[in-house]
Amino acid sequence: MTVWDRPEPPTRPLPLDRERIVAAAIALADEGGLDEVSLRKVAARLDVGPMRLYGYLSTKEELFDLMVDEVHAEILPEEPPGDWREALRLNAHRTRRAVLRHEWLADLLGGRPALGPNALAVTEATLAALDGLADLGTVMRAVETVGAYVTGAIRREVANLRAERATGLSERDWQRASGPHVTRMLATGRFPALARFVHDGDEVDAETSFATGLDWILDAVAAKLTRPPA
Repeated sequence: MTVWDRPEPPTRPLPLDRERIVAAAIALADEGGLDEVSLRKVAARLDVGPMRLYGYLSTKEELFDLMVDEVHAEILPEEPPGDWREALRLNAHRTRRAVLRHEWLADLLGGRPALGPNALAVTEATLAALDGLADLGTVMRAVETVGAYVTGAIRREVANLRAERATGLSERDWQRASGPHVTRMLATGRFPALARFVHDGDEVDAETSFATGLDWILDAVAAKLTRPPA
């Protein structure tokens, strides 16, 4: 039985419910990451004993499930998108923005599907936009492919943000600090392809890179969706 299938305990003298518990946990995670989230710390923030929380959830993993589902409410579009491509693009960008607001979410993306009501609503909106465009197998592979790109790109961006905080160096500062080493290595002549990209390649910001890669993935998906059946 999932946490969503179990009823909450009756109201007690000090008001408490899963909504307040999840809000406290998200606040802790936003401040210090998932390592800061524990039932003890959540209880302390709510000024209740830790045992009170076990009437609402059984494990920290269930708390993470509730937190992920709460953030999915931020990903769900306000209105149905115009077509499948816009649906997938909107979902990707809203997911990225949600992760940048709640960086800890990057650590929980991927893996088994989220089963909370908000997450299911996001999945429903995505699948509904693709319904009837191809056989179910093709649609599922399309959704999985876009999802894999979005998850990977977001995790890479978050990893860079965390590296900046850990080192105190921005991306540009890190490049300057690493420049002498890279220059010496390229001067050996062992890495001609890399040298060309380093010297002649262009740099774009994270949002532009994300949007460009997403469009390429959507172009590939479009080719599969419009291909006549064999």
